[in-house]
Amino acid sequence: MAFTPLHDRVLVERVESDEKTAGGLIIPDSAKEKPAEGMIIAVGEGLKNQDGERIALDVKAGDRVLFGKWNGQEVTVDGKELLMMKESDIMGILS
Repeated sequence: MAFTPLHDRVLVERVESDEKTAGGLIIPDSAKEKPAEGMIIAVGEGLKNQDGERIALDVKAGDRVLFGKWNGQEVTVDGKELLMMKESDIMGILS
């Protein structure tokens, strides 16, 4: 199923973090924090300004982004657990 967010919302898939520390210790699932990094799956068309013109988003599908730990609303699309958030919840694009 194709899913397109509305306005300035984006659909993000979390990217899992490493299972080992820099020192080589394995981190159990119960001690892991939810990653605050993800890949953008889909983006909305953007908000409209007062003149009715669309303001394009700065992010696009395929961008790897960093967002706040508690940002976004968890949704399930095609059996995948994803996050729906506003573009303003994203702190930056990782390159």
